[in-house]
Amino acid sequence: MEERLQKIIAHAGICSRRQAEVYIAEGRVAVNGKIVTQPGLKVDPAKVEISVDNNQIHREKAVYILLNKPVGYVTTMADPQGRPIVTDLLPDVDNRVFPVGRLDLNSEGALLLTNDGTLANRILHPSYEVNKTYEALVKGTPKFPALRQLEQGIMIDGRKTWPASLRILQKNQGTTLIEIVIHEGKKRQVRKMFQAIGHHVLRLKRTAYGNLKLGSLQPGKHRYLTKNDLKRLFYKKPLYNQKHT
Repeated sequence: MEERLQKIIAHAGICSRRQAEVYIAEGRVAVNGKIVTQPGLKVDPAKVEISVDNNQIHREKAVYILLNKPVGYVTTMADPQGRPIVTDLLPDVDNRVFPVGRLDLNSEGALLLTNDGTLANRILHPSYEVNKTYEALVKGTPKFPALRQLEQGIMIDGRKTWPASLRILQKNQGTTLIEIVIHEGKKRQVRKMFQAIGHHVLRLKRTAYGNLKLGSLQPGKHRYLTKNDLKRLFYKKPLYNQKHT
């Protein structure tokens, strides 16, 4: 199968796709011994030899990892402020992997990391409607009409969110633990949704992608995913059909 040259280089773990475009433009990449400077060039990596700085590349095996991200780590590959990044938690992983989506600094829970850009795009693109389940500890006790607003969609940053699914898990003195399922992934979306109905999120934890659950995986720990695990990613969790109290 033909793919863009910069994508092949990135999948080989040499560098990011953007950096690969720079290498190509600088004349550091050759296909079958001939220098190429066209980033959009499509080739079949199974049929040609590709080299970067005269070193032949070999495509990495696809790797899929589920990490229980603790609070205090950022989901980027580098941070100019010097904060800990999620890949710091993967010292035994030799492959160059990147996080799929984001969890902000103060959020925790399930985070996928991979070197498979195709799968990452499927998970992130709204058209595939991959559900993400969160547990949000919010200040106060949201009333039924407010929760219905979130279920039906609410205006945030000038646009209406897609329908969500909510379930009250526990009521405490002054706080409420709520499970919320969405298939979008806008920046700080869950926090903004609850803020829009007047309830500040005190703690946010992602517990599942589709039917792939965090389970007993401890904070800061990770595990490699199997083919069966990957199938669970695209399981569509039905909406709850119950009244909120």
